[in-house]
Parts: sequence; C-alpha cells; structure tokens
Amino acid sequence: MAATQAASSNAGNNAFKDKEKPQAVRTANIVAARAVADAIRTSLGPRGMDKMIQTGKGETIITNDGNTMLKDMAVLHPAAKMLVDLANAQDIEAGDGTTSVVVIAGSLLGAAERLLAKGIHPTIISESFQRAAAQAVQVLQDISTPINLSDRQTLLRAAATSLSSKIVSQEPKLAPMAVDAVLKVIDQKSADNVDLKNIRMLKKVGGVIDDSEMIDGLVLQQQVVKSGGGPTRIEKARIGLIQFQLSPPKPDMENQIVVNDYRQMDKILKEERTYLLNMVKKIKKAKCNVLFIQKSILRDAVNDLSLHFLAKLNILCVKDVERDEIEFICKSTGCKPIADIDSFTEDKLGSADLIEEVSSLGSRITKVTGVKAPSAGVPKTVSIVCRGANSLILDEAERSLHDAMCVIRCLVKKKAMIPGGGAPEMAVSHSLSRTALTSSFPDSICFKAFAEALEVVPITLAENAGLNAIKVVTELRARHANGEPNVGVSIKRGGVGVMGTDGKAGEAGEGVMQPLLVSTSAIELASETVKMILRIDDIALSR
Repeated sequence: MAATQAASSNAGNNAFKDKEKPQAVRTANIVAARAVADAIRTSLGPRGMDKMIQTGKGETIITNDGNTMLKDMAVLHPAAKMLVDLANAQDIEAGDGTTSVVVIAGSLLGAAERLLAKGIHPTIISESFQRAAAQAVQVLQDISTPINLSDRQTLLRAAATSLSSKIVSQEPKLAPMAVDAVLKVIDQKSADNVDLKNIRMLKKVGGVIDDSEMIDGLVLQQQVVKSGGGPTRIEKARIGLIQFQLSPPKPDMENQIVVNDYRQMDKILKEERTYLLNMVKKIKKAKCNVLFIQKSILRDAVNDLSLHFLAKLNILCVKDVERDEIEFICKSTGCKPIADIDSFTEDKLGSADLIEEVSSLGSRITKVTGVKAPSAGVPKTVSIVCRGANSLILDEAERSLHDAMCVIRCLVKKKAMIPGGGAPEMAVSHSLSRTALTSSFPDSICFKAFAEALEVVPITLAENAGLNAIKVVTELRARHANGEPNVGVSIKRGGVGVMGTDGKAGEAGEGVMQPLLVSTSAIELASETVKMILRIDDIALSR
C-alpha cells in the first residue's frame, strides 16, 4: 500500500525531474526555425538568388521577397511557422527587410542554442536579449541622419537600395516611379503615414519593364464598349458610376411569361424600348457623358439597344467595372456610386479633362487623366501601369515596386536614414561587444552572443556576393572599432566601403541608404520572436 502511494506521489514529481524533455523540445524548435532561416538566407542582398516556388494549384512564383517566399512555402513545424509570421509582421510594419529579419532571428536562435548548452536558463537569455535589442535600437538612432521629404535625391537612394536585391534592380525608371507615386498621394508638410491603397497597380503583359508608366489619374483595364458605335475619346468628361444595368428587367428565376399574340410581343418590345430610352435620357439630362457600369452577375450590363441610344447621345460607356475598383474610382474622380436611375443627379458625377482608350504594346486600356484635385481631406490617387515580358516578371516587378514604396512610407513615418549594406548591424554589434566587456553576469555573456549573432548580415551579404566572408567581416570590425559606423559590405568594390554619404578619409560614399524604421523594427521583432521560441518547453497536442 505504502509502496503504491509513494509511486503515485513520485509520478507528480517526475515532470520536474525529467530535464531531458524541455531541452529536447527547445532544441527541436530551434533547429526547425533555423532551417527556415537558412532556406532563405541565400536570397539576402544585391547578389542574392531568387526562389522558384510551385504552389498547390500548379502556379509558379519566382520571387526574392522574404515574406512572399515564406508565405507560399509549406511550413509544417509550429516553431518554424512563427518565423513566417515574423516575416509577415515585418512586411506590415516596414514593408522591406523581410528576408533580413528572418536571417537575424535564425542567427539569434543559434546564439541562444550555444548559451543554453552552457547551462544558462532560457528566461535569463531571453530577457538579456530583450535588453540588448533595446540598446541596439538606441545605437541605430544615434548613427541615423534626419532627412527632409523634399530632398528627392535621398529618397531615390533609399528606393534604389530597396530595389537593388530584386530582379528589376537594373531598371532606371522604377525607383523614381516609386518615389513620385508616394509623394503624389501625401501632403508633404503634414503627412506621417501613407495609405498605399491610393496607389493602384495595373499589370499588363507585353513590352518590357522599362515601358511601365505612372499616370496621374486613373487607368482601367476594361475597354470602352464600341459595338454600338459610341465615342472612344471624350474631353471635359462628366463621369457617372452606376451600379444598375441598362438592360430590360428580367422576371424572377421561376416565372415564365407566355405570349400568345404577336401584338403582345410588339407591346413588350415597345415597352422595352421606352424603358431604356427613358433611362438613357435621364442620364443625358444630368449632363453625364461617360458611364462606368458595375459588373453584375444576374443581368447583362448593357444590351444592343441601350448601346445604340448611348451612342446617339454621344455617351462613352465602360462596362464590367469590378466591385473592388469602385472605391478607388470614387476617390480618383470624385464621383459617387449611383444605385438606381431615380437618384441619378448631377451632384453625384465626377469630372476629368480627358477619357480615352489607348492601345499600347498590344493591349488596350482606358485612361482617365486631368482629374480635378479633390477637396481637402480627400487623398489624391495615382495609377501605375506595369509592363513586362511574362506574368512571372510582372508579379515580381509589382512586389519590388511595393517594397520600394514601403521604404518611402517608412521615411514618411520616421524621417531618418541609416547607411545600408550591413553597416548598421555591424555598428550595433561593435557597440554591444564593448558594453558586454563591462557588464555584470547575464548581460556580459548574452550581449556578446547577441553581437556575434548580428554579424550574420554582413557575413551573408559577403557570401552571397562570392567574397571571402571572414576577410570582409574582420576588416569591417576593424573599421567600426576605428569609429567609422557607416562602413559596410561593398559589392562594387569587392570588399568593404563607405555606405552612406562620404566617409572620414574623404572616401566617396556608395549612396546605399535605408530607412531607420526597417532596421529597428527588424531587430525588435526578431528578438521578440526568439524570446517566444526560447520560452516554450513543451509541445502538447490538443484534440
């Protein structure tokens, strides 16, 4: 009896005595998360490679964007999924630096694993890492330089740096396009954030990337309906956006109409004609000369008769406008969507100087230009037409442009720049190593590990460019110890070089700059994720 009691009380204590399991779980989590980080490490930096991903539907994606890669990979391990979420968080917060944030997190996990092997408790490690991250952010703020949004050269440098790692890095037009698009939709004096929904991208296969253009106004991929003989170009347009259809009403699904006399048939056709004519007359009466018709599933948007009437009254018509484009069209032209013919009044129309259908490089699009500046408080909008040889390049160009616009958005949020090319990580690493020498116990060893872990960024940049990583990083350490915080890995020189503006010894800078927000949020998010992964000591399955 006593023996069984002793055994049962002992079973409760076994959970605490079993030191092996938490250790095994932690190691498994770290290994899984690091595997993800290593998978995308090769795509970091201007010489990074691209990944080709085949989705479950059989589509192919070619990308260099860390967030896109991880999102489309089939990641099963729960700890590795945390890195996917981490890249996504960085994409929402900063928009760029999604690859670097995962690489930094993987490297910090490696450092943590080495510290765990020395017998330091995971909570102590994670708290010390959190302190190190706070100091890192402080260091980054110290080496940053404030900028002004009216200084276009600086913004162009930041956008070009963001595009340097993508397929489209050689295209001269994309960086200015990203900068101009963002500057157009904000008020430069008072803005502190950018809504990228006000910039619309339209992808058209055909031509090369260099044919892409930015249009101050609105571009629709729907073509003008020409079958009724209506106009395809209208100046001084008054735009009506309707959500009803210019076609005769249909009976409900189950109903049938039996016509047993040709006079009744005539009557129905006549009714139809009058019904349509009245609608079109009301539209003309409101001085509207351009119609955008929302796509409808139940009925045809227009039939031949109504097209004929529209053409007679010289009204240009575009049908099948998608539901999700409505909001953007309203923002751009200042019109309001009209749900039924009785509420079609002049105050709901938008206006533009010119609406025309243009045919370029084998595809036709409808351009709306010369839109009146909307009233104060309503944001301006811009459309970008991306061209490319095939859909894979188009998708990648769109993602790259989005990243470049996010970089400008970061600069609007936090108006400060830091040098790129691994220089900020190296500066933080140097500063933390110095702090570690004089700190008390957990920080002295954990800060050193954190500092070494951050060196992964310059190491990876050098490796991807085919340079000797050890030589480059030791030289970087020496230059940073000499008090040159803006020295980074220079791909052009095949070694190290000054990244930002000119260096101390009059060395010309490479102009590789990135927003402060990208690096600070990368280090904060990476260290938080590492903290979360370290604190897990058991994985339980729920039913």
